[in-house]
Amino acid sequence: MVKIKVKLGQAEAEVEADPEHLREAIDLIPEVAGKLPQMGRASPAADPADTARPADFPPREHAEAPVVTLEKGDSLADVIAKFFAGPWGRERRKLSDVREALQSYGLNYPKQSVAVALLRLAKATKLRRFKAEDGEYVYTSATTVPARTPQQDDDALQAADAVQLA
Repeated sequence: MVKIKVKLGQAEAEVEADPEHLREAIDLIPEVAGKLPQMGRASPAADPADTARPADFPPREHAEAPVVTLEKGDSLADVIAKFFAGPWGRERRKLSDVREALQSYGLNYPKQSVAVALLRLAKATKLRRFKAEDGEYVYTSATTVPARTPQQDDDALQAADAVQLA
């Protein structure tokens, strides 16, 4: 096996191939490099006509990719858990958001595999799972605590006082 490592800024990817498939692996390097997270580096545009203007696409809420360090032996669940351990995982994320984040690291998993991994992480209480207003499930970090209003705090204190008095 021959291993080729591509590093652009903080992003890094590895390609492994048998010696007889080395040429094919080398041809994959530009494709792999194109899928690495950008993280602030400017990508040169090949043709200005190919570059989309910001007005051509509506702004996306979750366009940024999580910044994590992936190890060679990480399972799909390990990678997803790393995504949700950082700031990216504190916002509500749909299955499609998780798949896009995986794809930004060159990890193309079937929708069903990602859905099962998310469900198992939620059942293991590593993620929180909610049904959104549109009926689709959303996921957040299990350590995310919803903000409480002062009124909720007052209600909780009054309930605690009532229990102590009884």
